Parts: sequence; C-alpha cells; structure tokens
Amino acid sequence: MKIHLTAFVLLLLGSYSATAQLKNIELPQLWQEYSFYPKYVPGFNFMKDGKHYSVKEGTEIAQYDLTSGEKTNVIYKSDDIVFSSYTFSKDEKKILLQTEVEQIYRRSSKANFYIWDRKKESLSAVSMAGKQGYATFDKKATMIAFVRDNNIFYKDLAKNKEVQVTTDGKVNSIINGAADWVYEEEFAMSKAFSWSPDGCKIAFLRFDESQVKEFTMTYFYGELYPKYSTFKYPKAGEKNSDVSVHIYDLKTKKTTKVDVGSEKDQYIPRIKWIDENQLCVVRLNRHQNDLTLLIATPKTGATTTLLHEKNEYFIDVNDNLTFLKGNQFIWTSDEDGYNHIYLYNMKGEKVKQLTKGNYDVISYYGLDEHNKKIYFQAAKTSAINRGIYSVSLEGGEPRKLNVLDGVNEAQFSSTFDYYVNSFSQANVPPTFKVYKSKSNELVRTIEDNTDLKTKLKEYNIGKQEFFEMTNSAGVKLHGWMIKPADFDPAKKYPVFMYVYGGPGRQTVMNEWGGQNYMWFQMLAQKGYIVVSVDNRGTDARGQAFRKSTYQNLGKYETMDQIEVARQLAEKPFVDKDRIGIFGWSFGGYLSTLCLAKGNDIFKMAIAVAPVINWKWYDSIYTERFMRTPKENDAGYEENSPINFADQIKGKYLLVHGMTDDNVHFQNATEMANALIQKNIPFEQAFYPNKNHGIYGGYTRAHLYNKMTNFVLDNL
Repeated sequence: MKIHLTAFVLLLLGSYSATAQLKNIELPQLWQEYSFYPKYVPGFNFMKDGKHYSVKEGTEIAQYDLTSGEKTNVIYKSDDIVFSSYTFSKDEKKILLQTEVEQIYRRSSKANFYIWDRKKESLSAVSMAGKQGYATFDKKATMIAFVRDNNIFYKDLAKNKEVQVTTDGKVNSIINGAADWVYEEEFAMSKAFSWSPDGCKIAFLRFDESQVKEFTMTYFYGELYPKYSTFKYPKAGEKNSDVSVHIYDLKTKKTTKVDVGSEKDQYIPRIKWIDENQLCVVRLNRHQNDLTLLIATPKTGATTTLLHEKNEYFIDVNDNLTFLKGNQFIWTSDEDGYNHIYLYNMKGEKVKQLTKGNYDVISYYGLDEHNKKIYFQAAKTSAINRGIYSVSLEGGEPRKLNVLDGVNEAQFSSTFDYYVNSFSQANVPPTFKVYKSKSNELVRTIEDNTDLKTKLKEYNIGKQEFFEMTNSAGVKLHGWMIKPADFDPAKKYPVFMYVYGGPGRQTVMNEWGGQNYMWFQMLAQKGYIVVSVDNRGTDARGQAFRKSTYQNLGKYETMDQIEVARQLAEKPFVDKDRIGIFGWSFGGYLSTLCLAKGNDIFKMAIAVAPVINWKWYDSIYTERFMRTPKENDAGYEENSPINFADQIKGKYLLVHGMTDDNVHFQNATEMANALIQKNIPFEQAFYPNKNHGIYGGYTRAHLYNKMTNFVLDNL
C-alpha cells in the first residue's frame, strides 16, 4: 500500500499532537483540589428487611431501595439538632442520634446522644449530666447504656431514670466499660461493655491502669503557654492495665466478677454473650500465643473452658467468633498453616474444617444461618487479589461470587439476600455494584467512576505492572512497578521505592492505590520509576511467610528491601546510583533502616512517623512480634535504626507529627539527636498539633510538597 508523503507527515504530526496534548499531574491537584479522588459509596446501613438501607442526607435520614436505588421514605428529619451519625434499635422503632462529637483517640469519642421515638415522634436526650460514650440500646430498646467519666450508666427509658452501675471510675486510673489506649489501638476496640440478649445484664471490662506509666503530648495554639495531654501508654515490657470482667444484674443491682484465672498479666480482648445465661470471655496470655475461650455463668462468675489454642508465634484477635443456634460455633485459625474457617461444637470439639487450601481467609463476612452458608473474603487465586466466596456449613468447595480478578470487598444485607461489591484493579478506579447473593446476578451499578476514568485518559499515566523477584533465601516476593508513560528501555532511570512492610499488611495488591498512586504517577511523569515490593512478614501468603519475622522485626524485611534495590540496580534501564526509598509508620522505620544498612545502594530515604526503637512503642503490638526487651534484647537492639545512625550516608528526610499518640514524637527527637551527635546532616519536618496521620487544612499539601522537592533535589 502506498501512502502519500504529505499524508504520512500529517499522520505523524497528528500522532505527535495527540501525545503532546496529554497533561501532566500537578501537586495541588492531589492534595488541595483532590482532582483525581474517586467517588466512593459509604458503608450501608441495611434495614432489617434486607432490601432497604438508610442514609444520612444533611438533616434527614432517608430510606432507599437497594435494588432500584429509589428513595422510598424519609425516616427522620431534624429541625432541632445537628446530628453526625445514628443507629437504629433492633426493632427499628427508635433511633439514637449522636451530636457534638469530641474525638479522643482513633476509635474513641464522646458526644451528646438523643433518642428519636418514631411512633411517638418525640425527641429526648439520653442524659443532661455530661457527654456520653458508646451509648447502646438493649435488644428491646427499653434501656440504653453508656459510659461517662469512666463509669457505666444505664437509663430506663420508660421511667426516664438514670442508674449508675460503677462508681470508681477515675481519669488515668480506673476505666469501666471503655478500653484503655493500648486495647483501643491494638485490639481495635473502644466500647468495652455488652448487653445480655434479654437486656437484664451488662457485661463489662474494668481497666485498672493506675500502675501504667504516663506519656505527655504538648499542643501549641499560639497562646502564652502550651497545653498538655497526659495519658497512660504502656511501652514494650512495661506494666499493662490490670483488666477484669464483671457482670451487672439490673434486677438485683449486684455486680459479679468473672473468674478469668489468677494471672493478672494477660489480655481480655473480647467478651461475647452466647445467651442470657452464658458469657464467652476471650483470654490471651501476654505473649499472645496461648488463647482460651471461657464460658462464664453470670450468677456466680464461674468459668469453664470451651476452646484452648496455642501457636508457636502469636494468635491474631478478630471478631469472627459466631455462635449458632444448634450448639455450635464458627472459629477462624492458622492451625493448618493458613487462616481458615472451622466449625466446632459446644464441647470444644472440631466438627469440620470448612475451608482448606494454600490460601488465607482474609475477612469473615458472616453466617446466613437460614441457608446455612458462610460468606468470606479470601486471597484464593493470588496474594495480590481478593475474592468473595461462600461455603456451606455442610462443607464442600467454596463458591466464588465475584467475576474479575482484583480486590473485591463485600457488604451483605441483613438477610444475606444481596451484597454490595466494591471492586478495583491496579489501574482501574473503584466500582460499586449490587448483586443477588444466591444467583450472583447483577442487580444494578451504584457507581463506576466513569468520569474519573475518562479524566485519566487526558493525562500521562504509566501502567502499574506486577512482577516477582526472588531473594537470597529463595523466597519469591511480589512487587509492582510504574514506569514513565514515555519509557525508553535504552535510557537509565532513577528508582523511588515505596515500602510499608509491616506484619499482616500489603502494599502490593491489584487494587486502586488512591492518592499515593497518583503521586507516584506524578513522579513517573518527572522521570522516575516507582516500585513497591512486599517483603517477608506481609499478608495473604500463609503463616510461615507472615510470621517469619517473629522476634526479629525489621531484620528480614530490611534484607528483602535491600536485595530488591540491588536487583533493580542490575536492570539495564536503572541508574544504580539513584535509588531512594519512602515509607510511613512501619514503612518509615524500614526506610530508615534501609538507608543505614543499605548505605551502598540507597541514595536517599524519606521516613514519616517512623518507629526508631521498638522499646518506645506500645506493649501489645511490639510484644506480639518481639516479646519483651528483657526476653529478646538482641532482637530489639539489632533492628533499631537509632543504633545505626552512624551508618547513614545518603540524604535523609525525617517527618513526624508532634502530637502523635501512636508512634510518639519521641522517636523523631531521639533519631535527630543520634544523627546530630554523629554529625550526620539530615532534613526534618515536624508538624505541631498533628497526630500519626499528619493531616488537616493545608498540612497534607505542605507535607507532599516537601517530600516531592526532597525527591527532585536528592534523587
């Protein structure tokens, strides 16, 4: 075929013009305008009929049909109060409204609560004596319990009478019905009380933290003197709260202490009512490798053992324990080397293993007891993917519900007839669709982010590609790479590595990467190759891989990241003298270690909110993986960046929020001091009044502007 020269030139110019018209991402678009932020669908508040859900819309609570998306009712409209969230009573006849919320820590808060009676169309305050925490209806919605000033109260709604259950609550000393800081952070709990099914009893935890050492944070508000916040924070190897379990009987007004054994240095991470006559107490030793399910009798507090499980490493606490009507219960465990679902009888005997194979069950969604099906999420096809599955209580091969590989998450309606599937892939923004659970038939698409997908086509976006690398121990590691859109294999590019690398987490997944993904794309447009690799100790590859870093936190993770950098340096398109690394929290810890121990391969590192010595971090998290400093001093000292400050040769940016209640600012100051004493130059960015997330106002924009310039200037 002949092509006229003029036409050929025009064709080339047209092609060049189309390419040239593609735009580059600018930093203000990411952290000020949020131009590439996908549309998300918030979690669904499913109604008990399983077909409708409720949504807060301004001052209204609206009801929608899940299958059609049509608004079918306005359940409540506020003319008197501004509420931020709400919960229904079990019968949906009353609504609990939360107003004037004061956040305490990550999961804890207090607020003024109001009750809307739908039948009477009346609004009443739960209490006028001060803000409450964790206000909760009993099953019949005739009572409501809450915490105030570290004590438990309940209100008899019919009599409009408030009753105080405990009286010894005291700040930084005794907490009743709410968790202390370390339980809240590491066991993901804040409320620490539970109504019995018949509404006649309240089971609760009592935390005696009087012997726990205190930590103080300083807040600066432009006033003459700063303000201080002092709270109990048990660091590794230090004294924990003495936690006990109690059951209060509303009829007798008596409180019974539950027998959880004579050992005080242990954990009670969960309590759960089986029925009104049996309370299940989860007891865990301080090493977190010996777990017992106890059944307590409310009247006497006496306990018997239901299940006892040991692990050579540690046992993760979760909310998967489910009691069935037929004297059986669901339990998840790493028993066979992977996290799987088991069925037990009430004698503690294993009936059957419901899931089996070389894959981990990641999330337990729940039990459809009517149809005898369990729904769950698993990394069954690959560690980088997540699928939604169901399995029968009778056993058999799990059935896959989702269609496409990627990361699938689900929220099931209260009757399990429908589920909302949130799905994304590495280069595909999230979509949200409604399916029928039984047939897996698509009902409707709620949101598919078409506008964002169209917008992304206007920009120079490099494809995120997955790869595998093998370390010196013969272990395959999963990674992804973003190359510049105009990548030329004949050129040499600097490499910017992103790491988290902590226990049970992943950065390498086939999912939309959010704002960081777009920042990485911006760096790729500026000529960088961006890489992330999941080291040993990360999630979804079985117990041996996930727990391989036990008692040596940081050792193998750092080795893997350094080896990855060395292997990348051998690539013909990589500039071996320009490799950097960035991480936040655990990732900041690893990026610092990598710059020190891998000083011959890493040119620069950014560490945001890093742990610098595990001795300064909290007891539950640290000891789960390291035991105490007294038991494992070498494990702590040989993997703490502060001990290797003198090995840092490359450019180092240290970032921290000054009121970080999680990873204390102490870590940054100690690292800075170590570098100063060794006369090692570094840069620092400290954010007053900011916690572990370092956000609010222009804070994120400022931080990412700082980090971007640091990369451009030093890599």
